[in-house]
Parts: sequence; structure tokens; C-alpha cells
Amino acid sequence: MKKSRLMIFAILVLAGILITQLHQIPNLDKQLGQDKATLKQAKTSQEQSQTMVSSPQSQQDNVSDSTKIVTAFVKTFSNQPTSSYSDTLKGMASQKVINELTQTFAPSVTFSDKEHYEVPIVAVKNAWGSDLNYLVVAKSDAQSVAYTITYDTDEKQITNISRLTLKGAFDNEK
Repeated sequence: MKKSRLMIFAILVLAGILITQLHQIPNLDKQLGQDKATLKQAKTSQEQSQTMVSSPQSQQDNVSDSTKIVTAFVKTFSNQPTSSYSDTLKGMASQKVINELTQTFAPSVTFSDKEHYEVPIVAVKNAWGSDLNYLVVAKSDAQSVAYTITYDTDEKQITNISRLTLKGAFDNEK
């Protein structure tokens, strides 16, 4: 009798443990799904990091090409009449940037036929992202103008531009 009670008690304890484990399966499945998603995201991030580290020359070439495009862009819009922006800047910049230049920046900056703007400073802020941020200074005999420009290396065009005020050494406006 004592053995049968002990067996019944052991069976009830084991049944209780089994039921508890069965109730935990949905939670464990949910946690497994979350962990798989986290692992996939970590692998993707690691692949991107390895690509950047394993191909610094490629990234350097990318930055160099982007810098040339940004320099050409600033020279083009600084030395062209605003009426030709939609034609001359197409492909170099997004339509949003072209509209912004035409409506906002150009009327506030004197771009005359007599003045010629040079671009003495083009500095890149972050060389390891897909969006490269530049500080560009366009300078003529009469004035200097600074811009922050965002170049998207995926889209291969300028996606944002804003004008900065200059103080100090570059402030030679008359």
C-alpha cells in the first residue's frame, strides 16, 4: 500500500512537471522566433561591417568620386543662372534639392555673370556611411557662401542641402 501511494504521488508530481513544461512551449517558440530575428540582424550588421573593413579602398574610391561630384555640383549651380538649374543639375541632385536651390538659396545669393565662384573647401564629415555629409565653401571676389550637402552613395545624387552663415576668415562680403 505504501509503495502504491508513493507511486501515485510520483506519477502526480511527474504529470505536474509535464503539464508545466507543455504550457511553456508557446513562450519558448516565441522567444526562439525573437532570437532568430536578432541573430539575422546581427549577421547582417556583421556582413556590412566586414564589407567596410575588407574593402577600405572601395569606400575611399567611393568618397573620392562623391567629392568630385559634390564639387562639380557646387561649381555648376554657383556659376549658372537659376533658370537653367532644372536642366544642368538633373542627375546630380534630387528634384527636391533643385527646387530648393531655385526657390530659396539662389535669390539670396548674388550669382551674376561677372562673378566666378571657386570651391576652395570640400570637407567630408563621415566617410563610412551611405550618406556622406559635406561642408562646402564657394568663394568669389565679392562673397563666400557655405553649404552643408548630403550625398547619397546608393542613389548617386545629392539629397539635401542647406546654407550656412560664415563668420571669421571667410566673411569677406562687402
